Order: sequence, then structure tokens, then C-alpha cells
Amino acid sequence: MKHVTIKDIARLAGVSVTTVSRALNDAPEINPETKERVLDICRQEGYRTNLLARSLISSRTHVIGVILPDIAEPFYAALALHIETCARQFGYQVMLCGIRSEDGDLNALFDFLISQRVDGILLTGAVPGTRELLRRYQAAVPIVLLANCMSMDTAWECSSVCIDNYAGSRLAAQYLHGLGHQDVVYLGLRRDSFAHLLRHKGFVDTAGELGMQVSTVENPTGRSSIVAGLQLARELFLAPFRQTAIFAASDLLALGVLQAADELGVSIPEQVSLIGFDNIDYAALPKIRLTTISRRPEAVARSGVQVLMELINSEDRGEYTRKLLAPALVERQTCRRL
Repeated sequence: MKHVTIKDIARLAGVSVTTVSRALNDAPEINPETKERVLDICRQEGYRTNLLARSLISSRTHVIGVILPDIAEPFYAALALHIETCARQFGYQVMLCGIRSEDGDLNALFDFLISQRVDGILLTGAVPGTRELLRRYQAAVPIVLLANCMSMDTAWECSSVCIDNYAGSRLAAQYLHGLGHQDVVYLGLRRDSFAHLLRHKGFVDTAGELGMQVSTVENPTGRSSIVAGLQLARELFLAPFRQTAIFAASDLLALGVLQAADELGVSIPEQVSLIGFDNIDYAALPKIRLTTISRRPEAVARSGVQVLMELINSEDRGEYTRKLLAPALVERQTCRRL
């Protein structure tokens, strides 16, 4: 494939290099017909803008970095897709990086993304040491903490867009109470996750206000997975079990509960109601139809990208934007009225 330069396009179009540059950058000074003719020739000749050269001139690459804790998790996969879609609407491309707290080096990822001259970074979730890293790197590049914030504490000097985990669990408790459930299980508490602590607190606080009894089953594995949900639910169903409903701290845990119920002959929702948290795509499958709390990945992505764009285009980065988005109840078929 031949290498086509901007000079080649100018020669073929019979215009100056400046005119080609204006067409590529959608400058208002160029005649619309001339612009369209230049762009047609670019498409025919396979011309691609040299992003590195453009970044050296404009100090912008129109690329943002996105760091995800685990791209294999359905929620984060959906979030990444929505981030990419939203970024394109602003004329940006996405450089996606994955990290897990047990085997990743967040410091190295920040260094890598900054070396690639990204215009900003969306950090999804947080691992130990995140606060110090944010303080260190925000002077070099705009950063927005996204999805599951460690804390909404103002001591976190960064912009953030988070779903309200506390409010989401309040919705779950109120919904189960409205169906007549009084004795329920909170399944999957992880004490290493601020988001999960908030979910547990929201559920327990609301249940207490409504006169409900809550038995908490902790998840010692450090991951909210189907396997963890399966193991925890097996132990729960094999022991004397009086509760009428289970609130699983994530949809993946809830899928494990469904599997354990199928293995042990426990009927959902006839014998026990089940509600999850996340609203991953699997939750809507015909044979699952899980009632759940949606973390609204599209809204989180859209708001996060917008905040990052504002930071990128702002000359004053001393102010921080903090958005706490409301979750939503998605009612399907795994809960019943008593």
C-alpha cells in the first residue's frame, strides 16, 4: 500500500496544503464544495491523518486512556463499549487497559498512557494506593474516577462519576419489603470493597427502618463471581433455611445462587425470591429473567466522558466535579409477593 501524504492530496485536488489541512480539520474558512472534494480524494486514495504529527502541533492526540479492573466482567465490558461510543461522539479514540489489584501495576499503566500522550484518563474502580497515584499524576493529565468510587469523601481530590450504591440497596430492601418479605439474606458482602460496604449498609439500614430481619453472608473470595455465589448459596441452602428472599451483592453472585438452587431443587421464586445488583446482559436472558438493580453503565459512561472532556478543555483544573448517579430497579421474574 502506497504512503499518501497531504502534499499528494493537495496536488490531486489542485489546491494548497493549507486548504487540505482546513478540510481535514473542518475549518469554517473553507468552501463546503471544496472541502467535500478534498475529503472524497482522501477517501479514494486511502489517506489517513498522521495523529502523532497533529498532536505535536496541537498538543492533542484526541485519544483517552481507560483503565478497567477486569474487562472479563460483564458490567465493565458494557461500560467499555459505552465509553468508546461516547468518546467517538467527541471525536476521540480510546486506549483500553485492564488491571486487577492482585496482579497489576497501576503506576506502570499511568506511565504508559502518559507516554502515549493521551489527553485524559478514565480510571474505573480503584485499587490500594489509588489516592496517592491520583495526586501524583493529575498535574500531568486530566483524570476522572469512574463507576465504583472508593469514597465520595472530599479528601479525594479528583473528579468522579459514580453510581449511588447505598441508594441502590435501599431500592432492593424497599422492593422486597413491598412484596411482604420480612426475613431476608444479604449474600456476598466483601469487606475489601467500599462499593460493597455501601451496598450492605444501604440494605441493612433500610431493612432496619422497615422492621425486616437481615442475615449477612460474607464473601471471603475477594471476587464477586458465579463460582463464589454458587459456593455461598450451596452452604446456605444445605443449612436450615427460613428466609424468604436473597439480595445478592452482584448479578454474578445471583447467577451462582440460581445454579445452586437448580442443583438442590430450590424453586425460585416460589420458595425463595432473588434480587441482584448490576443488571448485566445475562440477567435479561429468557431462562434467567433476574430482578436486579441497574448500575446504568451507559449513563455512567456518558457522564464520565463529558466530565473528562470538560477537564481536557478547561484551563483551570483546580476544581473537581463529583456526580453521584441514581440506580434503577429492573423488575423481572425472580421475586414474588408473599
